[in-house]
Amino acid sequence: MSTFSLRPLGRSPLQVPPLTFGGNVFGWTVDEATSFSLLDALVDNGLFFIDTADVYSRWVPGNQGGESETLIGKWLKKSGKRDRIVLATKVGMDLGEGKTGLSARWIRAAVEASLTRLQTDRIDLYQAHRDDADTPLEETLQAFDDLIRAGKVRVIGASNYSGARLEAALQVSEQHGLARYETLQPEYNLYDRRDYEQDLAPVVSRHGLGVINYYALASGFLSGKYRTPADAAKSARGQGVVDKYLNDRGRGILQALDAVAAEQNASVTQVALAWQIARPGITAPIVSATSLSQLHELVRAATLTLTPAQRDAIDRASAG
Repeated sequence: MSTFSLRPLGRSPLQVPPLTFGGNVFGWTVDEATSFSLLDALVDNGLFFIDTADVYSRWVPGNQGGESETLIGKWLKKSGKRDRIVLATKVGMDLGEGKTGLSARWIRAAVEASLTRLQTDRIDLYQAHRDDADTPLEETLQAFDDLIRAGKVRVIGASNYSGARLEAALQVSEQHGLARYETLQPEYNLYDRRDYEQDLAPVVSRHGLGVINYYALASGFLSGKYRTPADAAKSARGQGVVDKYLNDRGRGILQALDAVAAEQNASVTQVALAWQIARPGITAPIVSATSLSQLHELVRAATLTLTPAQRDAIDRASAG
């Protein structure tokens, strides 16, 4: 089993490894048997922080949402490993039929549905999947606070909030003596840096939040998989990746990653993740795998240490 230095999630008592596993692949790109083998391997390799959401994977034809939580729940029941993982899920995205947002009424209903699917009595980190401007922050935070007091949730977090709304939510918690968001789940990677670093990082730093960023590999671009327009054919999302990232700046980032990867005898994926893990304020970037070989590559990323010169070279190539 790999061992990592664990990191605190904000000011909460939860300690996690330096990578988060994204559970959006469960019920989407991997079947039940593969899901179980991946989850077992994650625990065996010390990557025991699993993030999912009630909406995963509603976008797949024939799915309605909840498929990822259901598979994780089946694995938890079969494996008996509930106490060996830190389990995160989210609420707030549109599930259809008015099941959306962060009203107290919906949060109360949604958490029970998630607990049932996950076959557990508690969620370690329960996150607002996106801001809900139509519901007062106090109502949302009171509902989360009630769940913590009831023992159904241990810690709460936010995802897809602006810096101003995150700051406002933290102030509401302080003013009313309510549980506060301990984590933030923003989009952040070597290409998509500006919004997080300029708008959100100051709030994170000021309040000591943990950060578990998504799209850590820019939809696969930072793995080096897409280097020419023809590479768009490599996956269903390839064309969108090529259109967004394959430009002079994107190529410059890959060039810097290639150079460091050669020096480290590591993959581009591992170097891109190692750069993020070393960033001030970043707790555990979210990454996924659909095979055991991909998972083992992530394990190496979590232990890879870049030199200051290597980090600076990547930083310069991706600035802007």
